[in-house]
Amino acid sequence: MTGNGQEANHSLPALRCGGEQRVLCAQIAVSELPYSADKPYEYSVPESLKQTVVPGLRVLVPFGRGNRTREGVVLSVDERGPASRRKPVASALETHPIITEEQIKLAVWMRERFFCTAYEAFRAMLPAGLWFKGSERQVRDKTVLFSMLAVTGEEAWEAAQRKRQTAPKQAALLEVLAQVGEASVPDLLTYSGAGRESLRALEKQELVIVRPREVLRRPTVRTTEYSPISLNQEQEVVFQSLLEQMTGAEASAALLYGVTGSGKTSIYIFLIREILRRGRSAIVLVPEIALTPQLVGIFTSQFGDQVALLHSSLSAGERYDEWKRVRSGNARVVVGTRSAVFAPVHELGLIIMDEEHETSYKSESSPRYHARDVAKYRCAKAGAMLLLGSATPDVGTMYHAVNGDYSFYELRKRFNGKPLPAVIMADMRAELQKGNRGDLSGVLLEEMRQNVKESKQTILFLNRRGAYSSVVCPECGFTYECPRCSVSLTYHTANRRMMCHYCGYSREGERVCPECGQELKYLGSGTQKIEEQVREAFPDRDVVRMDADTVSLSHSHEKLLDRFRDEKVPFLLGTQMVAKGLDFEDVTLVGVLNADAGLYASDYRARERTFSLISQVIGRAGRGDASGRAVIQTFTPENDVIRSAAHQDYDGFYGREIEIRRALKLPPFRTLYTITCSGADETAVLRTAAMAAAMMRDSIKDPEADVLGPAAAPVTRMNGRYRYKVTVCCGDTRDNRRTIGYVVRTLPSDRRTRGVLIYADSEC
Repeated sequence: MTGNGQEANHSLPALRCGGEQRVLCAQIAVSELPYSADKPYEYSVPESLKQTVVPGLRVLVPFGRGNRTREGVVLSVDERGPASRRKPVASALETHPIITEEQIKLAVWMRERFFCTAYEAFRAMLPAGLWFKGSERQVRDKTVLFSMLAVTGEEAWEAAQRKRQTAPKQAALLEVLAQVGEASVPDLLTYSGAGRESLRALEKQELVIVRPREVLRRPTVRTTEYSPISLNQEQEVVFQSLLEQMTGAEASAALLYGVTGSGKTSIYIFLIREILRRGRSAIVLVPEIALTPQLVGIFTSQFGDQVALLHSSLSAGERYDEWKRVRSGNARVVVGTRSAVFAPVHELGLIIMDEEHETSYKSESSPRYHARDVAKYRCAKAGAMLLLGSATPDVGTMYHAVNGDYSFYELRKRFNGKPLPAVIMADMRAELQKGNRGDLSGVLLEEMRQNVKESKQTILFLNRRGAYSSVVCPECGFTYECPRCSVSLTYHTANRRMMCHYCGYSREGERVCPECGQELKYLGSGTQKIEEQVREAFPDRDVVRMDADTVSLSHSHEKLLDRFRDEKVPFLLGTQMVAKGLDFEDVTLVGVLNADAGLYASDYRARERTFSLISQVIGRAGRGDASGRAVIQTFTPENDVIRSAAHQDYDGFYGREIEIRRALKLPPFRTLYTITCSGADETAVLRTAAMAAAMMRDSIKDPEADVLGPAAAPVTRMNGRYRYKVTVCCGDTRDNRRTIGYVVRTLPSDRRTRGVLIYADSEC
């Protein structure tokens, strides 16, 4: 540890040395450290900072041989004996800490649980605008100059009359202020027609005061009409049971399993009302930004300004100001995506995870946390309730509910009493035999025509963007691949370029093979190609396409959904963005294209994800007064996952899937820990992965543990870096996590692993 003091163990009391001079010391989590070097570093606190440096404060400290200045977070402060090599804290970045004692404990827990540094955990908790560039914060509080009278309204009016002839602009300013009392300077000058010189003159005469005032940058929210005046009988039974559990003395968790359209949102609203009535706060998590506008609109209509919005599509200033509203207690209902689980609400009483099965709740960058795990921790510490809601619960979540780890509640019927959508299976093998080589079956096209005649709307789902997934030469087999990733390029008709969806590389589309000169074939349709086919089949009708190519700007997803609803556009085509959370009363038909594609992914959750996506998107139909129907296009209509999804048979699917997991000892029966090695030199990466596997086999004490690998990642090369993985199947215990942490911390010190990034992740 090169001159940075001693590793601090802030769980131990300060040492007592009789007669020695005591030194005030701070244990600090330092930024920009790899996981292998992360630990609390001890610094002395200079006399000038003794009243300022407290736990949770962000500071600047010298680090390393060169004493390079780095940011740090104070974990604890106590008195210690003298140490000649202990360095002093350089300066404080703020006057008061914004990180609480609760958040410090959460960061320490995350460090062990998710194999991240404590500082990375702190960064995940705070909005980006709160972090610093040098000694300057990235986003400052927004202030606007306000003008107000320094005299009474009557006196201002009299002064205005005296100035009417000699200084008419000043008179106009005084008359406006005499009527409104105060106004922002820009508004005041606009309404009065006066200039800044006239206002400054009134300041000098001590008739007007101009002062800066903080204003909050609020995101625009479109309120959605939603009035759950009462619950139906089934909802009322569930609500009362949840209410009794929520108001208990201890923390708890519950699964609300309700079919699509069963009215889970109404129950959420009634529970939040009760939480607010008891003076506590609630967090509502949604998996996708695209889902946030509708839910925020619903909650805003119910709870007004008590709702704060937190997600990555907000500007840095908006997110920072929403966070401030939460921290001050002015907003007690937080709605947002994964990172909103860290919202600093006062008196946390309830966390709701809507669509809890969604994979977007898992972070893919450090800290690699799952929002459900953090929510469990926070609820346990706050004595709050965690409510997991889904029409297709995660298999692990359902297992815990069935086993009694979570309370279990069901909604088996739709709120409006309508049946679930009728499903038509379109066998694409039969379509090929009929000569139909398009991507839209005759059955689906006929149903779409019927919907157009009835002035109803249709959602088409295909989980692949772009026009064609690959460009291939049928003569010599040449295919265009990304030079930085081991994947084929996807052709996009909008800009006529072939693009990599992993690193962003692109190049112009080609007509002929560069190897043999034959004409190239474009294979594997995406949403752009389907849009062309829909427009060709319905030339006088419009289509709204919603995928990562069209949803790229702030709030553009809202504009697309608003247009679909307000303009009654007949067709909404999209990727998984359209598969969940959307509620349009005129949507009576859903088409699922290429339903089989997800079944063949190299992931043990492939069957579960395919079932969930199909079931969820089918549930978008028939949510209004008219009944709904769906068409599933598949090459394997006999597949048990496809059949279960078509019949909305979650129970049957879960029964088969849990037995497969039990036989293979997969989650939830064991936890999968993955050690990933990544680098530009494939040989070095593979060697490091082999060393990691050998260390794990030698170190782990769990007799039931299996160490698998090393094996190449599904996409072996990404953005110029090769990736190999070691998988450890074992119990979710502290000893096993410590062993994996030991391997990840120790390997980087070996010269043979130089240039290789090593990190760990888990699925349970």
